[in-house]
Amino acid sequence: MCDHHGEESLSGSLAEETLLPPGWSLFPLGLSPEWMAEPLCGAGCIGWPACSMARFSYVRMKYLFFSWLAVFVGSWIIYVQYSTYTELCRGKDCKKIICDKYKTGVIDGPACNSLCVTETLYFGKCLSTKPSNQMYLGIWDNLPGVVKCQMEQALHLDFGTELEPRKEIVLFDKPTRGTTVQKFKEMVYSLFKAKLGDQGNLSELVNLILTVADGDKDGQVSLGEAKSTWALLQLNEFLLMVILQDKEHTPKLMGFCGDLYVMESVEYTSLYGISLPWVIELFIPSGFRRSMDQLFTPSWPRKAKIAIGLLEFVEDVFHGPYGNFLMCDTSAKNLGYNDKYDLKMVDMRKIVPETNLKELIKDRHCESDLDCVYGTDCRTSCDQSTMKCTSEVIQPNLAKACQLLKDYLLRGAPSEIREELEKQLYSCIALKVTANQMEMEHSLILNNLKTLLWKKISYTNDS
Repeated sequence: MCDHHGEESLSGSLAEETLLPPGWSLFPLGLSPEWMAEPLCGAGCIGWPACSMARFSYVRMKYLFFSWLAVFVGSWIIYVQYSTYTELCRGKDCKKIICDKYKTGVIDGPACNSLCVTETLYFGKCLSTKPSNQMYLGIWDNLPGVVKCQMEQALHLDFGTELEPRKEIVLFDKPTRGTTVQKFKEMVYSLFKAKLGDQGNLSELVNLILTVADGDKDGQVSLGEAKSTWALLQLNEFLLMVILQDKEHTPKLMGFCGDLYVMESVEYTSLYGISLPWVIELFIPSGFRRSMDQLFTPSWPRKAKIAIGLLEFVEDVFHGPYGNFLMCDTSAKNLGYNDKYDLKMVDMRKIVPETNLKELIKDRHCESDLDCVYGTDCRTSCDQSTMKCTSEVIQPNLAKACQLLKDYLLRGAPSEIREELEKQLYSCIALKVTANQMEMEHSLILNNLKTLLWKKISYTNDS
C-alpha cells in the first residue's frame, strides 16, 4: 500500500534539504534515489499505469528501431546488388560499340542489319557473369537465341582474366584495306597453327571459316566480314562452334556482327536447379541452394539421357578432327538441355585448345600447384626446381564430367544398377592424364558408362 501522506512529507523534506549548506547530504538517513523510486512503480501504487506505459513505449521503440535497421540493411544490399547487375549487364554499351562500327563501314555480318537498322534482334534476360563477357537471351526475327558480346578492349593472356586474346588494342584493325583473300587465308592458317598445333588438315578448316565468313552468301568475303571473322576467331567458343557445327550437342551459330554473335537457344540453361529472381537469390544460403537445386531435376531416365549427351560431347572434343580441347569449367551452369532432354552446351568459353593452353602455361611462374590453374578445372603441377608450371594437365575431360555427374546420377538411381553405376563413376573420376594407357582406359570407361545407362533407359519413353 502506498501512503499518500508519506509521499507529500517526503517531497516536503526534499524541498527543505535542498536549502541545506554545502557538504550536507541530500539523503542523510542513507536513503537512495532507487528506494524513493520504488513506490512509484510498485504494485498497487498510483503510478503503476504510467510505468506500464513507459515499458510499452520502450518495447515499441525497440521494435521500430530494429524494423528500420532491417529496412536499411535490406535496401543497402539491394542497392549493391543492383549496382553489380548494372555493371554486369552492359548490353546497351555493347550494341552501341558494334553499331557505330557497322554504320561507319568497319564491320559487317548477317546480324548487323537486324541489330542496328531494323532492330529485329532484341536483347532479353541478362545471363552475364563478367562485365567483359556479355550474354543475353534474345529474339532474332521471332526466333529465340543467345546473344554474346565482348566488352574487353585489351589483350589479356594472364590467368587472372582470360586465356584468350580479346579485342585488339584498336577494335577490328585486321585485316587492313588491300588485304587479298589469299593473304587473309594465310593469316587464318597461322592463327590456327598457333592455337591448334601443326594439324595436317588445317587448310580444310580455313576453307570452312571462309564459308562462315561469307555472311550474305554472295560468294565473296568483304573487308567488313573479314574484320568481323578475324575478331571472332580470337574466341575459343566461336572456333569450337565452327569445328563441331555438325555435332548434336554443340549449339548452332545463327549469325554475327563484329565480335557479337548469336547462337541457338536452349530451353533449360542449367543442368539442374531452378531460376530465381536475383533479389531472392540474395537471401538463400549457398549450401541450401545446392540441396534445393538437386530436388529440381528431371526424372532419373531423363537425367540418364542428358548424362549420355555429356559423355558424347566429351568424345567430340577428345582428339577431335582438329586436335584436343580441354574443358576447364565443367559446372552445371555451362550445360543445358532442350525439351527432348538432349544435352546442349550453353557456355563453351572455357573449353580451350590443348596446344594453346600448354604454350601459355608452361612458363608461368608458380609457388605451388594452386598457381597453375586455368578456369576451375584445368590444373597442372608446379615444378619446384624451376618454379614454373608444367604443361601437362592432370585430369582429363572425362574425369571432370564424371565428377559433375556423380551426385546427379546417383540420386534416384534404380537400385538394380546403383552399385555398378557408383563403381564406374568413381573409376572414371580417378582417371589421370599421366596414367599408363590412359587413352585406352578413357575409351573403355566411357563406353561402359554409356552402355550401362542406355540399357536401363532404352525401353522407356525418355530414350
